[in-house]
Amino acid sequence: MGGDVLRWGEYRGMPWKNGGGTTREVASGTVRPATAGPADGFDWRVSVADVDAGGPFSAFPGIDRVITLVEGEGMVLTVEGTTRTVEPLDPFAFSGDAATDCLLKSGAVRDMNVMTRRGRASAEVHIVPVAAGGGTEMACAEGETLLVMAVTEGVSLDGQDGKGTELGRLDCVRQVGPGALTLRGDGAVARISVTGAH
Repeated sequence: MGGDVLRWGEYRGMPWKNGGGTTREVASGTVRPATAGPADGFDWRVSVADVDAGGPFSAFPGIDRVITLVEGEGMVLTVEGTTRTVEPLDPFAFSGDAATDCLLKSGAVRDMNVMTRRGRASAEVHIVPVAAGGGTEMACAEGETLLVMAVTEGVSLDGQDGKGTELGRLDCVRQVGPGALTLRGDGAVARISVTGAH
């Protein structure tokens, strides 16, 4: 049933904005029309970051963020003075404008970041179980980009030829515009829906 498979080993590595670590870009894009002039960076971006030590987050003015812990035991974020414990596979939304500091609960972690430029794009992130037996179908609408990331082993994507494509941990499937993805196996995925501003 379609979709581009993006593999963990092929994600592009880059330094953090503040130089404090590294991230791997899964996918990014722009949603404004071509007549809007030169791009000033991304309108949306999905990436996976390795966090080896606590410290301040990079500031991203005008960006909304959703962070999801995909490896490790947890971290504590202090966002504009308010403390929030981020547990594994529990998406947490906050503003990239906010002064944010991170404390690791028990060693290094890996997190998935979804960033959208306010007024141009928005995103929703949900953790969805894929149960053994029947397939789990995820539809994508007009004007939407759907990214489905395997956050456990044991998940595969149904193909148009009737064969399944196994997804490794943190591999991702991308569907742009109308269509549907059917997943099988026994595990969990992060469903990331990105839509443009109207």
